[in-house]
Amino acid sequence: MRKTGIRFFVLCSIFLLTGTVRSAGQNMDALGTFTPYSMFGVGELTRPGTSLNRAMGGIGAGLRDNRYINYLNPASASARDTLSFMLDFGLMQRNFINTDGKLSSAYNAFNMHHIIMSFPIWKSSAMQMGIIPYSNVGYRFVEDESRDEILGTIGAFRYYHFGQGSINQAFAAFSATFFRHLAVGVQGMYFFGNIEKNAQAISVTSPELYGTLKTGYDIVIRSFGAQFGLQVFGNFSPSTSFTVGATFQPSATLRGDVTRFAKMEKGSVIDTVYSVVNEGSQMAIPMEYSVGFSVRKHDKWVFGIDYTQADWRKSNFAETPGINFQPALSRTLKAGFEFTPDRYSIRYFMRRWTYRMGAYYDQSYIMFNGHQVKAVGVTLGFTVPIYRWYNSIGVSIDAGQRGSIENNLIRERYIMLILNFNLHDIWFVKHRYN
Repeated sequence: MRKTGIRFFVLCSIFLLTGTVRSAGQNMDALGTFTPYSMFGVGELTRPGTSLNRAMGGIGAGLRDNRYINYLNPASASARDTLSFMLDFGLMQRNFINTDGKLSSAYNAFNMHHIIMSFPIWKSSAMQMGIIPYSNVGYRFVEDESRDEILGTIGAFRYYHFGQGSINQAFAAFSATFFRHLAVGVQGMYFFGNIEKNAQAISVTSPELYGTLKTGYDIVIRSFGAQFGLQVFGNFSPSTSFTVGATFQPSATLRGDVTRFAKMEKGSVIDTVYSVVNEGSQMAIPMEYSVGFSVRKHDKWVFGIDYTQADWRKSNFAETPGINFQPALSRTLKAGFEFTPDRYSIRYFMRRWTYRMGAYYDQSYIMFNGHQVKAVGVTLGFTVPIYRWYNSIGVSIDAGQRGSIENNLIRERYIMLILNFNLHDIWFVKHRYN
């Protein structure tokens, strides 16, 4: 077994031991996530989509619906009723259980997930803009010095590792429909946020002599990106339609500043060994594309499949102290189904609800010791119509597993809950009176 495999196994075991049964409100600084897999690269990538997408396995490239906002394909922004304004915001609850087969830890995180608005521009064109999460970093573990040459000369040391932060994405998308069966969209994105990764070395035997050495770096991200989308749609019959879609996102460097530092603390005395600010975050996001299709029975059901691929192998990441990993080619296959018993039922309210289910298989961008970290999950959800027009409350549940207890990895089981509010109104209508 390679040395990196042994070290990662030890560190993750300590991660489980030190994180046992803690919640976000108990000295964990309300991290957006808490998983050992967020140590790598840009952190844990957030699964994109509102409760509409997430409840259907995460599909969106070939999804086109005038009742909901779908930001996974900028071309879908033009799928809307004329003069309608929509606002969508969501909250997310995450629950993690990590284990290596012997030790386990649990963590809960609750935070704002997204806020998006959509409005018409001119006839068959529209815009949507919002703020969504891109990635999260949250981990903490402790390890003790075990090398005999260190223990025999300066004594026992304890090392603390801690990381936190997130990268968010503000976007604005424009879409227009041509020839009644073709929609084209373009989206501009602004990535922002910061990621902190720190390490401390504390003498256990002689703290007054050696003090505490603190090292780490703080990455501040400020960068732009773009995405392009296309959807072709038509009818198999008067009541059955189809949509085929694709998106393309060019690779982009996550520009920003990196502050690297090292400090020595002895009592109340703090000595800065170095503090250097470098331009360039040493991070990049790869070229990504997705393709998908959906088939819709008018006001009754929808079925769709998506495939997404991103090549992270050429991405350049800042190192995490003590950890080595290789970026990999990520692939995700998603499928989802939606069913509404009777959208216009007057007698039975629950027959007007929309029910969804889906599944996904994900090969992540994390390759460790020759083994790619994979995830599989199932999704469920429903939407409850409220008041009038397309106003609704949506709920989605994502239950899955990432990694395994084999190959010195961590098995992570999770349940994610998204509560979604979809608000709809009509703008610029002249009221007429007799």
